[in-house]
Amino acid sequence: MRLILAPMEGLVNGIMRDILTRIGGIDLCVAEFLRADGNLLPPRIFLATVPELVNGGCTPAGVPVRVQLLGHDPVVLAENAARAAELGAPGIDLNFGCPAPTVNRHGAGAALLAQPERLHAIVAAVRRAVPEGLPVTAKMRLGLNDTALTLDCARALQAGGADELTVHARTRAEAFRPPAHWEWIARIREAVAIPVIANGDVWNRRDWEKIREVSGCADVMLGRGLVARPDLARSIRHSTQAMPWEALLPWLREYFERMYAAAPKSAHGFLKQWLNMLRGGFPEAEELYRKVRTENDPQRLEALLGR
Repeated sequence: MRLILAPMEGLVNGIMRDILTRIGGIDLCVAEFLRADGNLLPPRIFLATVPELVNGGCTPAGVPVRVQLLGHDPVVLAENAARAAELGAPGIDLNFGCPAPTVNRHGAGAALLAQPERLHAIVAAVRRAVPEGLPVTAKMRLGLNDTALTLDCARALQAGGADELTVHARTRAEAFRPPAHWEWIARIREAVAIPVIANGDVWNRRDWEKIREVSGCADVMLGRGLVARPDLARSIRHSTQAMPWEALLPWLREYFERMYAAAPKSAHGFLKQWLNMLRGGFPEAEELYRKVRTENDPQRLEALLGR
């Protein structure tokens, strides 16, 4: 049984991964996607998105972080996968699930779910380009607007050489609207021989139990639910009580301080984003969010966070 931190563009960066993996319970992370749609990316781009590469591909807590690539050209993706492997990536994940129009209009992400043969070509090219023992994995949705090609896509990814397949149990058209169709993960699992990882709408331990029951999957990828409840993986793994607000505040302070040091112009926005997601699980986050939302001075923000 593995608990995997999902790649979430614009939400979970290296600092957030460090904090969440130190809180505990996470076995593996997949980084935000690197867009490989025309050129071989320089090492500095890989290191900016996946700073864990300078630490053996792991967070300071020792949790491996796979590099995720997004694009539509098998040759370009293969070249970038080879570079990621050279830089020490512990695995390569391929993004076939992003629903963003800015991605899909370039024929990448979930747009590729209309072309099972291209999915096969991409995975096969990447598999050939990296060392034999390095995991090559893929993440997909159920399709564009329907499930007509769902099983064809899953089989194409397996035939191309994917070692594992993560399934976000919604179509592109459904974006993040509930419910996630966990029963479709079970159908995919029955259609392929490679391990399948379940993903979608896991907000608490009961959801985790239910998605495993319905899908038949041992491994679950946690996304927004883990950001909204930073101890979710730990509480699932160890059946512990939920983290109180007072225990979370030091992590919030650390997050803001490190984000401000790395990107002072955007740190406030990232803090608001995390607080907004915490509001559902922590009543105290609602009040702090209201105060932080209109405050821009970093010293006053630190004071609000208890510094």
